[in-house]
Amino acid sequence: MSGPLDGRVAVVTGASRGIGLAAAAALRDHGARVVITSRSQERAEEAAAQLGDGVVGFGAHATDEDAARACVDFTLATYGRLDVLVNNAGTNPAYGPVIDQDHARFAKTMDVNLWAPILWTSLAVKAWMGEHGGSVVNTASIGGFTVAQDVGVYHVSKAALIHLTKQLALELAPKVRVNAIAPGVVRTRLAEALWQENEARVAAATPLGRIGEPEDLGEAVAFLAGDGARWITGETLVVDGGQLLGSGPL
Repeated sequence: MSGPLDGRVAVVTGASRGIGLAAAAALRDHGARVVITSRSQERAEEAAAQLGDGVVGFGAHATDEDAARACVDFTLATYGRLDVLVNNAGTNPAYGPVIDQDHARFAKTMDVNLWAPILWTSLAVKAWMGEHGGSVVNTASIGGFTVAQDVGVYHVSKAALIHLTKQLALELAPKVRVNAIAPGVVRTRLAEALWQENEARVAAATPLGRIGEPEDLGEAVAFLAGDGARWITGETLVVDGGQLLGSGPL
């Protein structure tokens, strides 16, 4: 397909479902060729098959440096370039009060949500973007701007990712733009605890009257990746249907 990203190549981490899959679809629809990752090769290939032509899967856990390097090398060997990186992989095993968390759950959250974007961005910049230019989009959360019961470690990781987005934007300019999206409550497996049993209440507390769909975020990613955002860097685009305007517990 041709579009504003025609001829460009993107890697999307954690893209076997949800926001990552929707981001890959939007990038593909706008003309990019896309490599999507998942923890296993089988899941990555199954997700790529859902999207069809222009998308391939590569098995790579977000925090596995060797697998990440292999994915970047595969992308360059296959397509000869890497223009867009979407750091989408995320996790939230640390549910409950912050002081009740153990180090293992804290470390896993920070490794996936914060270290992985550093790792993948470093590899992409050193392999291609540092010389040729590119765009990085991180998946943060409106939780990075607020506090709520039982998801404190996750929110801290996303607040740090928002700050990291600014730091990398400063360090990698002018060749590489770095931005983020901050989703509200979206219909994904990761966010099921926030909407599955009380979707009507969440929708009623959202000014635009519904919870988010992954496709809402996919289009936001495609915008930040493309030339329409060519003078935007270091920013976090809130995509939440207005939930931050006053729905405190979300």
